[in-house]
Amino acid sequence: MLVIDHEPHSWFLFEHEEKLFLDANCSHSFLGYSFMIELHEDECSKYRQYGRGYLTELAQSIHNSVPILKDSKSIYKGRDVTQHYLGLTQSALQAWKSPNK
Repeated sequence: MLVIDHEPHSWFLFEHEEKLFLDANCSHSFLGYSFMIELHEDECSKYRQYGRGYLTELAQSIHNSVPILKDSKSIYKGRDVTQHYLGLTQSALQAWKSPNK
């Protein structure tokens, strides 16, 4: 797992086994959480076409849809892989932040 890019206070883009993962930083009043999805092929295509701006829009869409709510109708509900990759993302972030990269 590697950090490929990030937008402060908004998202991180990771790559793992030739797949891309977007970790959106969501915050609603007193509740803050990360919500990471594996990018589908159409999302990868849009990222290649539109770049970082697309990822910012996608992260905002995830945030606005509040996919963690029980009654949420979010299209991202069921795509959360945050816990599955938690150890790998923590290690990747630690390596990325390291001054001895």
